[in-house]
Amino acid sequence: MKQSNWMNYHRLRITREKSGDVMAKKQIENINEEERDDKKPGFFQKFFMLFLIPLLFTVTIVLIVTYFTNTNVFQFANSMKEKIPFLDTEKEEVLENTSVTEGRIVTLQAELQEKEAQIEKLQTEIDASNETNNELLIKQEQLQFEIEKLQRDQEAAKKEFQAIVAVYASMSAKEAAPILIELNDEQALRIMSNLKSDALSAIFAKMPPAEAARYTELLAQQ
Repeated sequence: MKQSNWMNYHRLRITREKSGDVMAKKQIENINEEERDDKKPGFFQKFFMLFLIPLLFTVTIVLIVTYFTNTNVFQFANSMKEKIPFLDTEKEEVLENTSVTEGRIVTLQAELQEKEAQIEKLQTEIDASNETNNELLIKQEQLQFEIEKLQRDQEAAKKEFQAIVAVYASMSAKEAAPILIELNDEQALRIMSNLKSDALSAIFAKMPPAEAARYTELLAQQ
């Protein structure tokens, strides 16, 4: 029994030692990772190492070379520019394209002004045409009113004349004959032409033969 307890104790001790070793190992790994993270270069360190330091080195070399060769840096830059023809070509193309664009804009503006002038002219013609149409409509309405008025007057005159004819038709031939002779030929003929033939024959019989013959001839000529 004692031996069994001793073995269990020994196993438990070994397990604790192993667990302690694992935890210690993890702590050491965490410390190493933190040290590696601290050793990683930051953004500014990369900027200085990859860009600024090489640039300063290149500028220093160029200045040293130009100093010993008595070369003007600005003249050298201009000469290099002349040796690269595509720069001037691109500049000329840009200027040419700019000139073409400006010319196109001027042309389009002129065309736009011309179109606006044409639209304004057409609008003026339309307004004038509308005014003319309105005037024609007013004149047409006035003429229509006058025609209707004349038709009414004509109808009234016709009724009045028919009443006059009815008066002569109601007269005796002896009474009507002398009155018709006193009228002018146009009025007399108009009344006679609307009388019935038997009434007109009776009136002619009461007229002097010469007047009866003259009126008969005038009626025949109508």
